[in-house]
Amino acid sequence: MFCKNCGAEIDDKAVACPHCGVATGNLATASSSNGTAVAGLIFAFIFPLIGLIVSCVGLSKSKSCNGKGKGCAIAGIIISILEMISGIGIITWWFLA
Repeated sequence: MFCKNCGAEIDDKAVACPHCGVATGNLATASSSNGTAVAGLIFAFIFPLIGLIVSCVGLSKSKSCNGKGKGCAIAGIIISILEMISGIGIITWWFLA
């Protein structure tokens, strides 16, 4: 493809011309959702340890997704920790009773 402003040959997927900076009309295909954070929240209810790990990954990924999924990731971390603490408490109570 050629730039409509300067005529330089550019990549077909380019969003802007690297020579003159004029937009080509192609839309950027950046990922705007954070499915990892949502998956971490779901796993937090079923498998708390896996939910904690996936939620931590989702929280770190939220920085590259413009903050999307940050709330789900934090909720997944909190729920995972609370479920693991309560699970340890129930198991301890069971064996001591």
